Amino acid sequence: MKSKITKIILFAVVALAFLLRVYKVDSVPPSLNWDETSIGYNAYSILKSGRDEWGGLLPLNFKSYGEYKLPVQIYASIPGIAVFGLNELGVRITPVIYGTLTVLLLFFLAKEILKNYRVGILSAFLLAISPWHIQLTRASFESSFSVFWVVLGVWLFIKGFRDRKFWLWSIIPFVISIYTYNAARVFSPLFIFVLFLIYRKEVLKNFKIFAIGFFIFAASMIPIITFFFSGQATARLKLVSIIDDPGFVQRINKARGATNLPAPLPKLIHNKATHFAYVFTGNYLAHFTPDFLFIKGAGHKQHHVQEVGELYAIQAPFILFGLFFLFKTKNPWRGLLLSWLLLTFIPVAITVDSIPNALRTILAVIPYEILTALGFWEAYRLFRKDKLGRWALILTSVLLLLFQFGTYLNNYYNIYPKAYSRDWQYGYKEAVKYIGEHKSDYDLIVFSRTYGEPHMFTLFFLNWDPVGYQNDPMLNRYEANDWVWVLNFDKFYFPDLGDAGTRYQDIVSANPDKRILFIGKSGDFPDSLPRLLTIDFLNGDRAFDIVESK
Repeated sequence: MKSKITKIILFAVVALAFLLRVYKVDSVPPSLNWDETSIGYNAYSILKSGRDEWGGLLPLNFKSYGEYKLPVQIYASIPGIAVFGLNELGVRITPVIYGTLTVLLLFFLAKEILKNYRVGILSAFLLAISPWHIQLTRASFESSFSVFWVVLGVWLFIKGFRDRKFWLWSIIPFVISIYTYNAARVFSPLFIFVLFLIYRKEVLKNFKIFAIGFFIFAASMIPIITFFFSGQATARLKLVSIIDDPGFVQRINKARGATNLPAPLPKLIHNKATHFAYVFTGNYLAHFTPDFLFIKGAGHKQHHVQEVGELYAIQAPFILFGLFFLFKTKNPWRGLLLSWLLLTFIPVAITVDSIPNALRTILAVIPYEILTALGFWEAYRLFRKDKLGRWALILTSVLLLLFQFGTYLNNYYNIYPKAYSRDWQYGYKEAVKYIGEHKSDYDLIVFSRTYGEPHMFTLFFLNWDPVGYQNDPMLNRYEANDWVWVLNFDKFYFPDLGDAGTRYQDIVSANPDKRILFIGKSGDFPDSLPRLLTIDFLNGDRAFDIVESK
């Protein structure tokens, strides 16, 4: 009977997780961002031609905008696009599915760790309604897919203590996580190494299994090592790392100049090593603040709804209770959970943008939900002889959680899309729709790259033939500052319109015999030109003006 009820409750939790991720997923977030369109179009290109947008045959690294996207999210997006087409649902159904499956996996993992199916159910429920996890599994973010693989890997690793073959199986999802997201490239190897240190006595008792597992892992790293030595692997790191920050050396020199200490103390105190340690420590600790966890969350508008914590505030005391009881009972997996939590923030600490960061630290949501569930269960057990206290705990917790959950949902569906549609590159779909309806009427179509990557939105929303794009004689792209810019393909031209770039009149003068369609921001064109179409962000601000040459 207990098993049947558990299955019913678990089914309800998983169904809730699915509904919270699929409801209005094609319109909230309000549009696809440029990474989603890149992931979607490259998946579409592989589906149609077996090659990515650059013509690479089934690549393990997708050059994309020059940052080299990892392959798992792109290949996993192919079935959704094959079924639903190259559109919002086709791209986002993949994270909806693996986000829901992660909730199911967490039940099995938490039950395995704590030997308590109630804690497993509660952990899964908390992940199902988590603002942190919902945000990153309703859009195509590679980071949330790495969570799925790490949870699966840890679950299989723990099962391996009963049946050693699971240790070998656990290597596979860990390896896949490394090919899913850049932060996992740091986290997963470190985590595997720490798990080996913690449980080495048991692992080394089965040296044959250990040796085979090590060989599998090492062999799977060969493509990454080869890629690393090619120099391309550092492209993304150069854009975000502490050391490559233009202000890194400037801040060191400024600190030296501000001190009155005699030489050589300024150089000993303020140098690259000390400054790196200072910034790294500050970045790391920023992710443990109440402001990030329970009050406001991350500042990046795509990664979080704003003014709501990554976790619900009601979770705070239960996380502390959970940690206390985890160590009080000497749970054999306490080292696993604690190292999981602490190692998660190492990759993000070496970066400089968007700190604290919800995207690169999404792996932390799993130990936090398990600790919350454990803390609530142990608090409940404290009142096992006090019926009134027990019900007071339940009712207070449920009411506070429902209030916070309701506040979050209202923010997410009603406030967030309107307030931050610009941050999601809203308006491109509407602009490209107009282009598709009138493309044949013009000799040249000029689409400003003011908001970034208009060529990819054009390819995506026009469902452009990948083979035609790969072999287009008009395709003109160049690389600058570790980024790729597409300047032309077919009859499209993608300049930086405005005072700082190429002006409207310059293009008209250079093409006197052509009928030209222009798409740009407000102010890019003379006021005297009639607007064929204006497109506004959802908050009413102007996104695009569409005009034609006169």
